Amino acid sequence: MSTLDENKKVGEETQHGRFLTFTIENEVYGIEILYVTEIIGIQSITKVPEVPEYVKGITNLRGKIIPVIDVRLKFGREPIEYNDRTCIIVIDINDVSVGLIVDKVDEVLTFEDGEIAAPPASKTGFENRYIKGIGKSGGNVQLLLDCEKLLKNDEMEIIEGIQ
Repeated sequence: MSTLDENKKVGEETQHGRFLTFTIENEVYGIEILYVTEIIGIQSITKVPEVPEYVKGITNLRGKIIPVIDVRLKFGREPIEYNDRTCIIVIDINDVSVGLIVDKVDEVLTFEDGEIAAPPASKTGFENRYIKGIGKSGGNVQLLLDCEKLLKNDEMEIIEGIQ
């Protein structure tokens, strides 16, 4: 194993169970900190034609063009005006950077393996494709998202195409 691989493995172990939580409306979600590269305030977004409504466009992040999606719209919620609490969480999925617009970023929580429950069974009619698990912390629950399933293959192709 190379030093780079060893460093990555150590980094993954220290990030195990750590999730960045954010809010959409009154729901708290979490994504594995391992995928998060940075959090930035809302900034200028250039619209791109012929993409789904939740793909807000692209932004220039220090010379790197990244696609930006509005998680609120992706989850079928009503759009709202962006404000000073609105953030873009930049994540890296399979070497593709994507910005996720969220209502507000909350905190980083660490969940022990026993504090994460399996998502509801798909038989319930609940669309849980994005849900990796349900985190239980201090009497609250957070829906933990699976970054790799957040975008379907065809959506990922659209995102890669506009980078």
